[in-house]
Amino acid sequence: MSATPRLPAPLGWLYTLYACLAFVPIGVLALLGMLLPGLALRRGVARAAARSWLALAGMRLAVRHAERLPAGHCVVVANHAGYLDGLVLTAALPPRFGFVIKREMSGVPLAGLLLSRIGSEFVERFDRHKGASDARRVVRNASNGHSLVFFPEGTFAKRPGLLKFHSGAFHAAARAGCPVVPCVMRGSRDALPTPGMVLSPGRLEVEFLPPLCAITDTGEHATARLRDEARSAILVALGEPDLSRAA
Repeated sequence: MSATPRLPAPLGWLYTLYACLAFVPIGVLALLGMLLPGLALRRGVARAAARSWLALAGMRLAVRHAERLPAGHCVVVANHAGYLDGLVLTAALPPRFGFVIKREMSGVPLAGLLLSRIGSEFVERFDRHKGASDARRVVRNASNGHSLVFFPEGTFAKRPGLLKFHSGAFHAAARAGCPVVPCVMRGSRDALPTPGMVLSPGRLEVEFLPPLCAITDTGEHATARLRDEARSAILVALGEPDLSRAA
């Protein structure tokens, strides 16, 4: 998919203002929807809100090969290109998926509340003891049949490319005995470059790659092989540089 041309600066700021104003009523309705009983209902509201805002903002979302998502529980792992990735995947995925997110997001006003109410799993990155406890909780939920979404790079780079993958997603999938579905996201970096505050309309694409079969070996080497296989599949399909030595 070709890069979206940037708008001239004045038009870019006007478009960003329009997109932000369009987000306000949708965001208010989404927050009110978090009062609904039942996780599935709240996730459905979040998905509808994400799709509505992308449509109003002129960001056309194409979802390719959604049929590759297993009917049962699974772990989706995606490249991380920018700040819009979580919203884009919320719009693209069925509402049975929960996100695994860095714990810092739980303290962001309103966003932390919304993420908590749609069943996101917050994971500590800097405190080893708390991080281990969070990881055990994620594994337990995956083992109990929850479908989860990870950005295994843990962060994103300013320039295009794929950083190295952490092993948490693949350890959770191995312990749960569920397949891993690699996912490629395109266009979100162009829509909101890093660093920056100016949005651009354009095409967004989410492509699900063939699932990787569940493994029963939870040893370190087997988990590493699963991680490397998923990363290789995403790297080839993404067509961006390998930045594994940059992090």
